[in-house]
Amino acid sequence: MNTYVAAFAIALVISFLLTPYVKKLAFKIGAVDKPDERKVHTRVMPRLGGLAIFVAFLLSVVVTMGITNDVLGILLGSLAIVVVGILDDKYQLPAKVKLLGQIGAACILVLFDIRIEWLNNPVGGYFYLDYLSVPFTVFWVVSFTNVVNLMDGLDGLAAGVSAIASITIIIVALQESYFAVAALSAALAGAIIGFLRYNFNPATIFMGDTGSMFIGYTLAAISIFGAVKSAATIALVVPAIALGLPIMDTAFAIIRRKINGKPIFKPDKGHLHHRLLALGLSQRQVVLLMYLVSALLGTSAILLTEIGGLYSILLVSAIVAVVGFCAKKIGILNDR
Repeated sequence: MNTYVAAFAIALVISFLLTPYVKKLAFKIGAVDKPDERKVHTRVMPRLGGLAIFVAFLLSVVVTMGITNDVLGILLGSLAIVVVGILDDKYQLPAKVKLLGQIGAACILVLFDIRIEWLNNPVGGYFYLDYLSVPFTVFWVVSFTNVVNLMDGLDGLAAGVSAIASITIIIVALQESYFAVAALSAALAGAIIGFLRYNFNPATIFMGDTGSMFIGYTLAAISIFGAVKSAATIALVVPAIALGLPIMDTAFAIIRRKINGKPIFKPDKGHLHHRLLALGLSQRQVVLLMYLVSALLGTSAILLTEIGGLYSILLVSAIVAVVGFCAKKIGILNDR
């Protein structure tokens, strides 16, 4: 059995079997999400589901890949972000404290020499980042971590979009013969999909910040690991395109809050999924629609590696433009 197939299967089974026990643990320690005027759910829900995703990913990677220096760096960094997530799911940490935790977890990757040191020059050669390597790496990781975190607003939304992004990375990694990247991504995808059985509408457990930050962090770490091993910026570009929907939603949220004079990290009810719900779509309809858009972006990322050049850029630009136009039309930049 191929390593990536085994990684996917092991992670999926562990996540599926472990999630009910994590649900009980969440209620026991008080890691629950209470409804309020901003949130969509109407009853107290257990958080902490990301713990099942993390444990499934961890065990799958250790069993199928073993512990190399790179894998150890990714796992230790993931553990650090999971600890921050568990504390937040339990105690609701201030935004600045979470940010410091995210930066600390990103620095673990740097300590293990998993960092972005160059970018491809479109006309040939490389742009070497030199002393900008560390801050650029930290920025990349923290950005991905928060992008997935901000997307986690409906049952199954962040999990499904992240699973699509992970599968996209697997396909591209296999096309380019980056088998270690494929195995890591397969373990992540399997862990997410095993959990999604309990998280899709109507959800019985949320992944919480434990899950959303872990998934975003791990996708960022895998992309950097791929870039280091392949010496190609495409390893960074593919996950960025595959997560294009939450990235755009986050960008709109920052712009919206700046326009309306609100703190960037203050939650609101202006995200894309909130606007679609306001138009009368059900939770499932909104989630499935956003899955479709994410799948289109993922397909574009795959085509980018196949056809390259102007056509792939035009395809991605067209999808981004359409999504941006539609989002603006439904008032995503408005405060109300």
